[in-house]
Amino acid sequence: MLDQRSKTDEKILNERQGLPIAAERDKDADSKFWATCDKVSTQYDDDFLTRANDDMGIILTFAGLFSAVNSTFIIGMQPHPGDTTNVLLLHMIQITVNGPNSVPDISNLSSSTGYPSSTIWMQTLAYASLAFSVLAAFGAVVGKQ
Repeated sequence: MLDQRSKTDEKILNERQGLPIAAERDKDADSKFWATCDKVSTQYDDDFLTRANDDMGIILTFAGLFSAVNSTFIIGMQPHPGDTTNVLLLHMIQITVNGPNSVPDISNLSSSTGYPSSTIWMQTLAYASLAFSVLAAFGAVVGKQ
């Protein structure tokens, strides 16, 4: 009688404290193993997802900053359309001052100027790195969701 009462008291105490041990005491060894395996794998998965979420946040921040800096350099490498405009305005002023009979030769002006191959390669690499940076940011956003 005393033994039965101590078991009942122990059961009530465990259930009152909310311990999962109370539910597992009456199970066999296989059930205990799978319950433990479930707890460990759930904890590992939660830790993994937390670390992966933090890593995606870091990648997203880095990709955004790199894209902003890279865009600034790309804008700086672009040709200056103001140079052609300034030359054309100078020719118009010369026509106005000298009269309509003195037309300067503007055939050497072109909208597309020839660039050295090194400049073309630098711009190509800058645009490629910008594309990959935006792709990395997209992947980080998809990964966070």
